[in-house]
Amino acid sequence: MNGAPAALNAGEPSTVVGPGGAVTLVEGSTFCLSDRVGDVEPGTAHGLFYRDARVVSRWELRVDGQRPEPLSVLSPEAFTARFIGRRPPRAGAADSTLLVVRERLVADGLRETVTLENLGREATAVALELHADADFVDLFAVKEGRAGHGRAEVLVTDNELLLNDRSDRARGLAVSSSELPVVMPGSLSWRVVVPAGGRWQTEVLAQPTMANQRVHLPLRPGERYESSEPGRKIEAWRDTATKLTTGDPLLTGVLQRTESDLGALQIHDAEREGRTFVAAGAPWFMTLFGRDSLLTAWMALPLDVGLALGTMQQLAEMQGQRMDPLTEEEPGRIMHEIRRGPSSSLVLGGEIYYGTVDATPLFVMLLAEARRWGASREAVHALLPAADAALDWMSHFGDRDGDGFLEYQRATDRGLINQGWKDSFDGINDSSGHLAETPIALCEVQGYRYAALLARADLADEFGEGDLATTLRDQASALRTKFVEAFWLPEKGWYAVALDRNKRRVDALTSNMGHCLWSGIVPDDHAAQLIRRMSTAEMDSGFGLRTLSSGMGAFNPMSYHNGSVWPHDTAIAVAGLLRYRHIPGAVELATRLSDGLLDAAAAFGGRLPELFCGFPRSRFSAPVPYPTSCSPQAWASAAPLLLVRSFLGLDPDVPHRSLTVLPHLPSRWGRVELTDLRLGGTVLDLAVDGDHVVASTLPDDWRLITH
Repeated sequence: MNGAPAALNAGEPSTVVGPGGAVTLVEGSTFCLSDRVGDVEPGTAHGLFYRDARVVSRWELRVDGQRPEPLSVLSPEAFTARFIGRRPPRAGAADSTLLVVRERLVADGLRETVTLENLGREATAVALELHADADFVDLFAVKEGRAGHGRAEVLVTDNELLLNDRSDRARGLAVSSSELPVVMPGSLSWRVVVPAGGRWQTEVLAQPTMANQRVHLPLRPGERYESSEPGRKIEAWRDTATKLTTGDPLLTGVLQRTESDLGALQIHDAEREGRTFVAAGAPWFMTLFGRDSLLTAWMALPLDVGLALGTMQQLAEMQGQRMDPLTEEEPGRIMHEIRRGPSSSLVLGGEIYYGTVDATPLFVMLLAEARRWGASREAVHALLPAADAALDWMSHFGDRDGDGFLEYQRATDRGLINQGWKDSFDGINDSSGHLAETPIALCEVQGYRYAALLARADLADEFGEGDLATTLRDQASALRTKFVEAFWLPEKGWYAVALDRNKRRVDALTSNMGHCLWSGIVPDDHAAQLIRRMSTAEMDSGFGLRTLSSGMGAFNPMSYHNGSVWPHDTAIAVAGLLRYRHIPGAVELATRLSDGLLDAAAAFGGRLPELFCGFPRSRFSAPVPYPTSCSPQAWASAAPLLLVRSFLGLDPDVPHRSLTVLPHLPSRWGRVELTDLRLGGTVLDLAVDGDHVVASTLPDDWRLITH
């Protein structure tokens, strides 16, 4: 496409700066949000967050009383960054001779190595100050701008600054330095002389305390990020994950960032033999989410099936067991999110909240898909009771009025009004912009249920439940027929986004229909019409698919769900289009959407954010950031993997020992290689160049299907 942003250089550290110039570092469920200098400025949403609370609300470095002048930010991994700056030139001088480097590493706290390097010909005296404070405010309060101006209780020792939560004195933060500072309430300071050509360095630790015990920082003094515990974790992830390379430097660079971000967003449960699952995204969703974590694990299957298995095992342990209107827990329901911050009991009804309509069918879909990608028969069999409980929830609780469709309606005024992936209060509306009234049955959720029934039927075949398989396929067929009759708008040529409380078709043209294609619930004749609708400039922004057509009453390209572009949403639509690749126009539109999304990734430094504004590319040559978008965000980071898998037509079936590869690669991608692709006990290398497919070391008893 003309006007594409410059390609990334694969293999180089990326400079990743989010909306508003924010730099986000993340490791597990801990993250730090700062500006380009590395400062956390009071009164902003910046900070160091641990267990859903802000444990650092101010972290400002001053050199001779001045803010360092920023030069560059390098972030070779999602958990570390180097903020490169200089002391501002002195009065009458054009240049500075003092380089200031802040190397930050996040891991259950923060370590910052500050280096002053004197590039001049004479020694220089430097007054260095670090101002630190904490407000211990809940994550949601920070996000919503109601954090207030709370300050910590401050204690000063000879060499440490101790900050404690005034409302919960068991929560706190200890700030210390390797080069003993002068400690004052709210600051650490050093007066140093850096010789000509020399350097001075100190390591500063910000260590959270919980229950009056300091949290162990898995960081040793002086160690580089590569040899740190987060560095070893990411390398262990790379050692087991599939290696993806392409002939397109941009795509290869984006895939490298995807691998790094997904590795950093993983949460390891040490109590359960290191089980891993993925947090939804920084800064606001650093926790397990039902929908987000399941879809991310689905997209990441080409890298590692273990992530899907760990996610499902974790969700199965928290699957609903009883009726609780406050948390919206119901038997068999898969939860929506976990929160552990100071206000967790006030957020959405409790620490674990279940108010989502789509996580439950997605759980069943992923279980069968993970088995096809090589999850062990024993592990999948152990999760069958959870899958059956999920199906039972769909029949008895998800279908509120017995009409065969899944609906949602919150149980109390604390719950989410909308409980699909477009969960903002105004996310579901008609073509005039009027909000739909609950109970609401979303179109894509019916597709998920359809796919879940077929998924469980496939598992029933494998585990000798032939009668159950037949019953489930009959239910899926009946649902497909009923869905088409209830949701199709023949006069418009698309599906209603939902049915409202009166079973009225909510007739907005949305990206949700792309999810319907992905699930396979759409008949071919309707798919052809959907493809034509999705191909218009009203839906295709030039950088991806809009969530809402620009011709609709509620359209706003700067909104959260009513005209913005979400990379995961576009990637699912691409996967849906390529499922119907036999229909004219499907491959062409999928290629165009993919090209636009990758160009957007280049504009964002190789890391796709949660969402961005849906302005047309003809108006702005680069995508316009959405101000509070998460980055890195799990399903946005994983979206490029779904693009690659979809264009490869990659569909393994480990139980039947077959590998299907039906490529329709965009020409700009060149040769695509997957090295050390693990499918159960089989490890192979796959190379695709145009229509030519080579699967090295594929066992003789496997079938390779390429047409």
